Amino acid sequence: MANFILPSSLSIRQVTLRTRRLTDLHTFYTTILGLQEISYNGAEARLSASGQEPAQLILSQNETAPLHNRRQPGLYHVAWLVPNRLELARALRHFIQTKWPLSGFGDHLVSEAIYFSDPDGNGIEVYADRPRETWPIVNGQVQMDTSPVDVPDLLAQLPDNSPEWQGLHRNTLIGHIHLQVSSLAQARRFYADTLGFNVMQENYPGALFVAAGGYHHHIGLNTWHSQNAAPGPEEQTGLVSFTINIPDTQIFAALKNSLINTPYPITAEKPGSFMLESPDKLAIRIEGDGQAQENI
Repeated sequence: MANFILPSSLSIRQVTLRTRRLTDLHTFYTTILGLQEISYNGAEARLSASGQEPAQLILSQNETAPLHNRRQPGLYHVAWLVPNRLELARALRHFIQTKWPLSGFGDHLVSEAIYFSDPDGNGIEVYADRPRETWPIVNGQVQMDTSPVDVPDLLAQLPDNSPEWQGLHRNTLIGHIHLQVSSLAQARRFYADTLGFNVMQENYPGALFVAAGGYHHHIGLNTWHSQNAAPGPEEQTGLVSFTINIPDTQIFAALKNSLINTPYPITAEKPGSFMLESPDKLAIRIEGDGQAQENI
């Protein structure tokens, strides 16, 4: 078990996706999802809710990339956390107006969520948390479920003079990332026992949810389509990497030192950050200085 406690200030800071069609994804993420462009060229797009660095989403072009197999380990969805229920209602009205197909809704007791996918099939969740003091907790585990969202009541939050859509609220964060993995037991050893996340929920069939600081989950893990599957080819489309930001430099250093005698060696290092691979060969950047680093 980890000999340090991950701080409540931990966050999923950045996600990088590889695509064969950068133009289509750039258009989707700016016009449909509502992120703002920081920079964009023929090889890469950098986006965030505020339009400022650090980029929350990086889209990388590779026209010859093998297509990701949806039954292999990789991304299940990136979850964008809006500040409140009103902003979720604004986002939903916009998604309805664009006629972009939505795949579903979920009232998870701790949050309300909208689900859909980008043009490459990468999953997206846009959600708003309920007040933390209302989250049901039993024996130290946050209770989550999937019930229907009261969509009419959600849309009723919008005032008659609600302003036109200007994109996701600039304070929108990546609330969590949900991954497909090959083994929940293996994932638990890596994300909880090695990286130090707390197991927040493990009673949901085929899934495991881990977090820091009592959050319902920073990382979701499931085997619904990927049980015992081998990693996909290198340079495939889909998830390239994601970044875990740990602003507490002492805990960052403790985590880094704790990896020395584990099966998960550091694969690359820069000042204030390092990379490692999950058991399913997913690339993870750990930052310790509060500043997003460039891709390694």
